[in-house]
Amino acid sequence: MTTTAPQPVTALERRYRRLLLAYPRKYRAAHGDELLDLLLESADPGRTVPVLREAWGLLTGGVRSRIAHQATGSAWADGLHLGVTAVAAANLAALLPYVGAMPLWTLLSALALLAILRGRVLAAFPLAFVTGMKAVAVAGGWQAFDLTVVPVDPSFLTERALFADSSPFAVASRYAVVLLGLLVLASRRREAPRVRSWWWWPAAVAVAWAGPQWMEEDTMFPLSLSRLAVEAAAFGLAAAGCYLARDHRWALASGIYLLVTSVELTTHAEALTRQHLAYWGLLAVLTLGAASAPFRHRRHCLD
Repeated sequence: MTTTAPQPVTALERRYRRLLLAYPRKYRAAHGDELLDLLLESADPGRTVPVLREAWGLLTGGVRSRIAHQATGSAWADGLHLGVTAVAAANLAALLPYVGAMPLWTLLSALALLAILRGRVLAAFPLAFVTGMKAVAVAGGWQAFDLTVVPVDPSFLTERALFADSSPFAVASRYAVVLLGLLVLASRRREAPRVRSWWWWPAAVAVAWAGPQWMEEDTMFPLSLSRLAVEAAAFGLAAAGCYLARDHRWALASGIYLLVTSVELTTHAEALTRQHLAYWGLLAVLTLGAASAPFRHRRHCLD
């Protein structure tokens, strides 16, 4: 009995396979080999690098496929869960620089985010609740659960004390949005929230980082360039997702995060600068773009 020796993998095939990683895993399992064979058959003899147009087409097609894969199930429930995830990641980012002084509460905040990312809303609720009570107490200079020396000095990522530029109301509003969202999601027993990406963890670290600054150092409410970059990128991706999938779930998530940010800025109304207003305006424009993108896409298709 003779067996056919496997053909060696060429450099072109390896590069095509890397480009196909842009597609969801289920799509690659169902159509990856067929698409790869078609690409290799149509390639010029001796070619080792994909044609630029083909590479771009594979990347954009993969992104569209991933977005279409995400736009399934209840749009409002998924958008609510995504918005709750974003606010929970911001809550963790607020505590990360102070892990040395508050290791237990930072860990509980991280566990709450982990439970939300895995779609375990019932497990996330008590974790977010007790962490929120502690955070509000620290912001107000009160003691809750354990003795905490106030102000809480950072161990890394920033030089400002914990909640030095915030208020108990602003902190409470962030956790209230998470808790209310979790309650609503928990009431939907028929459909569990989807599992979220692990990219939320590095995003939380980037938001927690205080530098480099993009405004005056003596401002009462500083905003870092890293936070602006992460939030602008997330809102931009939300607008792109709404346009490509003709779905409003990402607009709802953006609106939830914008609401929390607006409350935070309102509590510092006397200290706001043009840069703060430009920051809020950028997020507001991207949110409006996400909300209107599906309608524009429909009108374009009708025309």
